[in-house]
Amino acid sequence: MDRAASIVLKDLCNLSDAQAKFHWQPFRQGVEIYRLYGDETNGPAAALLKYDPGADIPLHHHTGYEHILVLAGSQSDDQAEYDQGTLIISKPGSGHSVTSTSGCIVLAIWNSPVEFAP
Repeated sequence: MDRAASIVLKDLCNLSDAQAKFHWQPFRQGVEIYRLYGDETNGPAAALLKYDPGADIPLHHHTGYEHILVLAGSQSDDQAEYDQGTLIISKPGSGHSVTSTSGCIVLAIWNSPVEFAP
């Protein structure tokens, strides 16, 4: 097995303590991204997303499954608020907007791109 081809993130439960080591890039206003693979526009992708307090992601629809694991802080949508340790799986055809009142870091895995509402 070629370990050089592996992506390894250690100690995800304490990621908020080590977030400075990642090269975050702007994603949406108040939200930064650290891409693990893919570019979320052409097929599967995964990334860490870091929300500033009060930041949000506007309404978007899922063309495939989206898996979100809240690693630090909390985020919410029109269904509920999700605290650290929560896994949210959005099914194809679903949609929502997301906000984080206090800020958070999540692991996002998309098996196909999301479509943002106009």
